[in-house]
Amino acid sequence: MLGVEKEAPVIQLQNVYRTYQMGDQILNALDGVDINISRNEYVAIVGASGSGKSTMMNIIGCLDRVTKGDYLLNDTNVGDMSEAELAQARNREIGFVFQSFNLLTRASALKNVMQPLVYRGIARSERKRLASEALGHVGLGDRLDSRPNQMSGGQRQRVAIARALIGNPAILLADEPTGNLDSKTSQEIMALIDQLHKKGQTIIMVTHEPDIAAHCARIISLKDGKVESDTRRQNVAA
Repeated sequence: MLGVEKEAPVIQLQNVYRTYQMGDQILNALDGVDINISRNEYVAIVGASGSGKSTMMNIIGCLDRVTKGDYLLNDTNVGDMSEAELAQARNREIGFVFQSFNLLTRASALKNVMQPLVYRGIARSERKRLASEALGHVGLGDRLDSRPNQMSGGQRQRVAIARALIGNPAILLADEPTGNLDSKTSQEIMALIDQLHKKGQTIIMVTHEPDIAAHCARIISLKDGKVESDTRRQNVAA
C-alpha cells in the first residue's frame, strides 16, 4: 500500500545562524537553530531578553537574512530570493501584528486595512470591499471611518489584525500582540487570535508572558540563541 505524501512544513529553519559583529566580538543571536513549523500550528516563541526570539521572528518574517544555514518558506529557500522577491513574500505570505500596532495615524481604519492590497494591483473598489469585510470579521464593522487616535488600544490592535489578514497570508506573525494592552483587552485579543487558529490560520507569536503563551499548542523556548525546549501540549488555555 502506497503511503500518502506528507505536506512539507510551511517553515523550515535548518542549522540557522544569525551572527553580528560587536567590535572585536562575534555574537550569535541565533546559534544553529533547527525548527519545522507545519500549516495550522499555533506556536509561541518565548525566552528572556537577548535569547534570540526577536531575531528569529525577523528571519521568519523575511525582515532579515540568515548568516549561515537555510530558511525555507513554503519549500522555497529564502536565501535565494532577491530583495524584490523578499518584499513580495512579506506581502503575500506573511501577515504581521506588532505590539505598537504600526497603523497609519492619519488614515481611517478602512484605509489602514486596504494598504497591503495597494501593492497587488487590486482595484480600489475591491480593496474597499475586502477591507470592510475584514474589519467586520474582527468586530469593527461600525468603525470603518475612525482614525487610530479615535480608537482604544484593543480596537487599534483589531485593525492591525484585520490588516494582517487581508491578503490571506500563509502565516500570521504576532510580536507581543498584547504588550500595550490591559489584561481585559489582552484576553479579548487572544480570544480573537484563538478563533483565527481554529479557522485554520498558522500563527507564530513572540511573547514574554506565560499566560499568553499558554494559549498555544506548542511553545519553543530560546536561550542564548539556541532552542532550549520545544514542547507540544494537548490542553491549552483557549
